[in-house]
Formats: sequence, C-alpha cells, structure tokens
Amino acid sequence: MKIRLDNVVKTFETFRAVRDVSLEIESGELVALLGPSGSGKTTILRMVAGLEYADAGHIYFGTEDATDIPVRDRGVGFVFQHYALFPHMTVTENIAFGMKVSKVRRDKAAIDARVTELLRLVQLDGLGERFPGQISGGQRQRVALARALAVDPKVLLLDEPFGALDANVRRDLRRWLREIHQELGITTLFVTHDQEEALDLADRVVILDKGQIVQQGTPEDVCRNPASAFVMNFLGDTNRFTAAVSGGVARLGNATIPAPGFSDGPVEIFLRPSDLGWNVSGEGIPATVARVIDRPAGRRILAVTASGEAVELDVAPETQVSAQDKGIIIIERARVYAAA
Repeated sequence: MKIRLDNVVKTFETFRAVRDVSLEIESGELVALLGPSGSGKTTILRMVAGLEYADAGHIYFGTEDATDIPVRDRGVGFVFQHYALFPHMTVTENIAFGMKVSKVRRDKAAIDARVTELLRLVQLDGLGERFPGQISGGQRQRVALARALAVDPKVLLLDEPFGALDANVRRDLRRWLREIHQELGITTLFVTHDQEEALDLADRVVILDKGQIVQQGTPEDVCRNPASAFVMNFLGDTNRFTAAVSGGVARLGNATIPAPGFSDGPVEIFLRPSDLGWNVSGEGIPATVARVIDRPAGRRILAVTASGEAVELDVAPETQVSAQDKGIIIIERARVYAAA
C-alpha cells in the first residue's frame, strides 16, 4: 500500500507541529521519521493512523483519500513505545483481541491458527499462556507487534517501539524487525529520535526539524551528503569550528580545507571524530590531549586546541597517546556550510 501526504498541516492551539509536509512512501517500503523532540514526527504518524486529523492537506492510501477516514477503518497496525498490552490477558488473548473485535469475522479455529502462526513469526512459541507481566520487555514488544499484524494491516506504524528497552535488546530487536519486514513486505512507517536505529532499519530516512522535512534519502545519502549543518550535527558526534573562506579555501590551524562554491567570508566547518587523526607533527590543528577514553573498537581522544576549543577524535586501539601529550589533529574529511 502506497502512502502519500500532500501539504499536510497540523496546529495545536498556537503551535504548528507540522508545516506543509509532502511525502511519498512506496508500497513495501520501510521509512523512518527521524528528528529531535518536537520536530513533528509522532504527529505525522498519528495523522497517518487517524488518531489525529490534519488541519490542511490530504493523506492518501493508494488512490483513496484517507484524510477523514476513522482510525478503525484505515487498516493500519499500530505499535506503541510502551506496548499497551492488556495485563489481565494472556499473550494469546492479546494477539487474538483485534481479530475478535474486527469487522471481518473469523471463527475460533481461524483465530487460533493465526495466533499460532504469529507466535512462530515473532519467536514466542510456547509462551502463549503467559501474561505480559511474566515475560521480558523485549518479548512484550514482540507481542505488541504480533497483535498489530494479526488484523493483516495494509500499513504498519511504529512509534518509538524500542525506546523503553535497554541497548542490547534494542539492537537485537532491530535486526529481528528488519527480517520480519523483509518476510512480510508491509509498508512501514517508523518513528524514532535514535539516529542509529533509523540508519540500521530504514530503506529511507526522513529527517524533520520544527515540523518540516529538511532532508530525505537512503541511509547512505543522508550520512554521506548531509544537506545542512543541522543534519550534520543531528546525525552523530561532530566538532564545529568557525573559519573564513578566502579564494575557495578555508584554514584551520595550518591545514587548508577546500571550500569550492563559497564566497569569501565566514563559514562553519564540521568534523566528525572519525574524520580526524592524531600525529606528533604535520599539517592540522595543534592541540593538547586532555583525556583518553578506551572503547572496544578504538580509543577516543579528548583534546584542547591552542585557542581553547574542545575536540573529540577517534583513533585506532593501538595508538599510543596519553593525557598532556601535545600533537597535531589531522583533518582527513570535513564538511563546510555557510555560517548561520
């Protein structure tokens, strides 16, 4: 089922949460809405679900204008962050609930067969008679997904579904959800503020800020070609410097950075920790090591430049460096944006 939003607007009292958003989600595509708190991503999801109504614009499911269709008639499955399971019902009863109250009538044998199929799909065979309080958070989220899938939705909507889980469980469930999506091929819209989650899961990432789409594309597109300083800053750790362009070149320390297309004047330069290296000499930014943090995949250096700016950079685990060492931050890659 293809979804299309045309110039959708939503205002709450004096606050415009969504501003003229237009977006197409192809049939079978998994799209992540990514942005900081208050960027409008959950409001968009709720309008697609029919839990909120647009003040202007239209929402289409295929060729049908679904803007004013009630939530129960939209054919969507919704998974919430905090599961929203019925605590007094077993896992089996929770999954079966939507089928029992649906307009599409099924006999008990059909419902039982579907529940058994979904328990297998979400890898919870043998747990059907337990209650939500008797299973883990990750298992409860699997039950919530099974319940959403039980009614054969045209569209699957997930609102921060892993936000209440610890990091290791979230990683496992992300891989599992991607496998489920590949198997079922349901058009899926996924809301998160977690950049890693969006980039791991999505076919396409839509980045929002202040109710507007500021960039969309594949995970590769948005990571390798951030369209603005906001996107660059939002998508991961960055070091920000101000510099001046002269003749198409910016200078940091004794390093030069190409800035083609920029007029002479101030710019902002963004450097990710992985874009930097450390050496005892060379062209770059003179700095002093303040602290070294060891991590499984490498070492992070917290350094201070001669002008007092804090910089973080990642180096290989075998790099020999200690607090108070002096050296040069080597610039391997940089992003230049017009000064705000």
